Amino acid sequence: MAVIGAGTGGCAAALAALRAGRRVVLTEETAWIGGQLTSQGVPPDEHPWIESFGGTQSYRAYRDAVRAHYRRAFPLTAEARGNRQLNPGGGLVSRLTHEPRVSLAVLEEMLAPWVSAGQLVILRGHRPVAAGVTGDRVREVLLRGADGGTRTVQAPYFIDATEQGDLLPLTGTEHVTGFESSRETGEPSAPSEAQPANIQSFTVCFAASYEPGADHTLEKPREYAFWRDYAPKLKPAWPGKLLAWPYTHPITLEPRDVAFDPTADTATPGSGVNLWLYRRIRRRLNYTGGAGADITLVNWPHNDYWLGNLHGVTEAEASRHLERAKQLSLSLLYWMQTEAPRPDGKQGWPGLRLRHDIMGTADGLAMYPYIRESRRIRAEFTVTEQHVSTKTRAKLLGKPENEVTAEAFADSVGVGSYRIDLHPSSGGDNYIDVSSLPFQIPLGALIPRRVDNLIAGGKNLGVTHITNGCYRLHPVEWNIGESAGALAAFALTKGVAPRGIRNDAKRLAEFQAHIQAQGIEIAWPRLTPR
Repeated sequence: MAVIGAGTGGCAAALAALRAGRRVVLTEETAWIGGQLTSQGVPPDEHPWIESFGGTQSYRAYRDAVRAHYRRAFPLTAEARGNRQLNPGGGLVSRLTHEPRVSLAVLEEMLAPWVSAGQLVILRGHRPVAAGVTGDRVREVLLRGADGGTRTVQAPYFIDATEQGDLLPLTGTEHVTGFESSRETGEPSAPSEAQPANIQSFTVCFAASYEPGADHTLEKPREYAFWRDYAPKLKPAWPGKLLAWPYTHPITLEPRDVAFDPTADTATPGSGVNLWLYRRIRRRLNYTGGAGADITLVNWPHNDYWLGNLHGVTEAEASRHLERAKQLSLSLLYWMQTEAPRPDGKQGWPGLRLRHDIMGTADGLAMYPYIRESRRIRAEFTVTEQHVSTKTRAKLLGKPENEVTAEAFADSVGVGSYRIDLHPSSGGDNYIDVSSLPFQIPLGALIPRRVDNLIAGGKNLGVTHITNGCYRLHPVEWNIGESAGALAAFALTKGVAPRGIRNDAKRLAEFQAHIQAQGIEIAWPRLTPR
């Protein structure tokens, strides 16, 4: 089978199909497999129960392997080495903030046995550009390599694990973009009219370290004057300029100030969140002698880009917006180096150093933008706000919020938990960030309504603009991909199309038992909403 896109979901899909004995072609647009974890530079963002529940067995194996890699290859202190729940970066956002290259090494090691056996072929630097379709089946996908050459992949099943649902328009698979209308979804937070071009912001991430007394100031970015003076015009209003520490609190929508101090190792009480610590991926105090410098990963509200989209537009327009997003990130770093207010009353931290080596690129920025919102299939079943929102569920069921659970799906093929967290969008919306309940992943959300042999393997599943906000993070995307790979392999073994498995109670139960035996959890115990 073919897995198009080797991000978090794509790698998990390939692993599931390989375990089932299938031959797999796995393609990747960049030089690194791993997506969010590697080429996009986004450390795992996970729910509070991840160490014990709420992730698949293979996802836990990946997390264990990250820690094992550090213990094996890095000069850790005795305290860090002995910490069963080692957090290499000590970041605030996750229990496992770490360098992208470590995830890359771990994922390549997980796939290596099948590459060696000839069961898996990985085509790096290849992206889909066309597809051949007969009726309701995809016959082949045409790939273009980084060298401009093309090759064709034919397979009985295609899993679209691309970051933006690239196979959907190429194959004519019915799909949706942007914000659906409340008339279509019934969601209380949706607008009355659909807004297909209203898509969550994307971010070009980068890594930086800090060297006191040094001067690593960049050459002034070409668009610095624009971004230094840019004041977002969002609804509700953003508090001032984008390149200023105060921003909109995602939940309250009130102005929120933050701290920034690259010399700190822990948060200072009463000073607000220190962004330096938020996604720190290297904590020097975890190393013998405190060797080297701390490194942080910059993926903040200050470098979210919402002035245009990367899909639903021409290739030229997408390239222009990507370049502007890169200019925003470089401008943010230059502002921090030269003008940003400091706790000591001074301005700028010239010792901040752009870490080209961490991201593996000439410009020091991530190989690929962090994509929050993809094209999404018109699915057999679509998850809406009514299924997962704490407030909405409580209102629908007439119960207190602490007594409700998310909708139980009879066709569940996984679980996840994350707030409905929508960043500012290209339609001018500010944050939408509300509590959600620990949820399930319905099989119907992976299956298009019409096309028989294409399966969603990432953020392109049957969710809405709103529920995408809680189905888009690392462990959920892994689970989606793993279940998609298992589904394709199971469908081949049984000679039944995916919707035939879902719509037959006996076959569905057999498939659910099969994936549970593979370590995929399909139901939550009773937990507190996020």
